[in-house]
Amino acid sequence: MAMMRRRRTRQFAVIGLGRFGTSVAVTLYRLGHEVLAVDRSEQRVQEVAAEVTHAVQADGTDEAAMRSLGLRNVDVVVVGIGDVESSILCTSLAKSMGVPHVVAKATSELHGRVLERVGADRVIYPERDMGVRVAHNLVSGNLIDYIELMPGYSVMELVAKDELVGKTLRQLDLRAKYGINILAIRRGNEIIVNPSADEEFQRGDILVAMGRDDRLERLEAVDNQRARVPGNP
Repeated sequence: MAMMRRRRTRQFAVIGLGRFGTSVAVTLYRLGHEVLAVDRSEQRVQEVAAEVTHAVQADGTDEAAMRSLGLRNVDVVVVGIGDVESSILCTSLAKSMGVPHVVAKATSELHGRVLERVGADRVIYPERDMGVRVAHNLVSGNLIDYIELMPGYSVMELVAKDELVGKTLRQLDLRAKYGINILAIRRGNEIIVNPSADEEFQRGDILVAMGRDDRLERLEAVDNQRARVPGNP
């Protein structure tokens, strides 16, 4: 009998426990991973201590301190330090110590470019990305969430409007008409992954769609026009 393969527990270090860093650290721990949380502030360390594996007061730019914590042995370091200079120094230090994957938070495009040059494997822009998601929600009545995968290519969650209810993926042929793929359908507490072509949309369904931004925008606008399917006048 085949045994279910357990997901490997990974080791993370989150340096900088502001709102962003704390959220990342606590979420990773709740997902079952080992998390070392580091910050200069004793108060911030104490606040998160019960919600991570280890919480330590230390300076993320202090090489001796980071080595003593075994930073080079973790799988991923997340640099959430708000101060630009310190975040750059910390990112550079982590890479020089041999950390295989460093994710760093940037406050601006210039900051992000510098982080990439000093070795960050991935740069994220929390404020910018949240602003984009909020803007998309404000201008679309049926858009629930928006996640940019890469420039010009995203995943969106949209409520199935009346024009789609009662019709199947085969009838709507969304891939041919809009150039997008439906990855899943959320129906109440049920998630239908990779739905079949004969899956019929129901009222209240939430579509998880992936594709180019311009084509996803066409799908967003479907509630403003009648969906054209075979047999419709």
